[in-house]
Amino acid sequence: MDEDIPMHEVVGKILKIAGKTVATAESCTGGYIAHLITLVPGSSTYFMGSVISYDNSIKKNVLDVKQSTLENAGAVSEETVIEMARGILKIMHTDYAIAVSGIMGPDGGYAEKPVGTVWIAVGNNKRIETKKLHFRFDRKRNIELTAINALNLLRIFILKNSTN
Repeated sequence: MDEDIPMHEVVGKILKIAGKTVATAESCTGGYIAHLITLVPGSSTYFMGSVISYDNSIKKNVLDVKQSTLENAGAVSEETVIEMARGILKIMHTDYAIAVSGIMGPDGGYAEKPVGTVWIAVGNNKRIETKKLHFRFDRKRNIELTAINALNLLRIFILKNSTN
């Protein structure tokens, strides 16, 4: 699509045209991705819902992230967002999933995972792709950038895998 429209609208158009659905499992964005998706009139045809798993107990008890994953890799890790994505796909029965976990700041970072560290997972029941990002802005901007990057990663994933 070659239009100057927001990423959440682009993803919505792609999903609507394809007749596919998505759900989100959000930690660090606190529902912001779901908020963007639902700004679009008619998003109920392709957006099924979200689990905001801000606390690790929700990641574990609702999204089925293993305790060992949280202990060994941490909440902000590739392993955790993969398990979050698989969990939301199972719960919501959607075609696609977005999962995010990160450290938005201004506190909470440390040497191995500084403020602005984000892991994103997108995928379907056949395949999950991940991306690690590092943002250097304030909390609000880090959340916004995480959401836009997650939506764009989903856009790329859908377009790349739509012929498979």
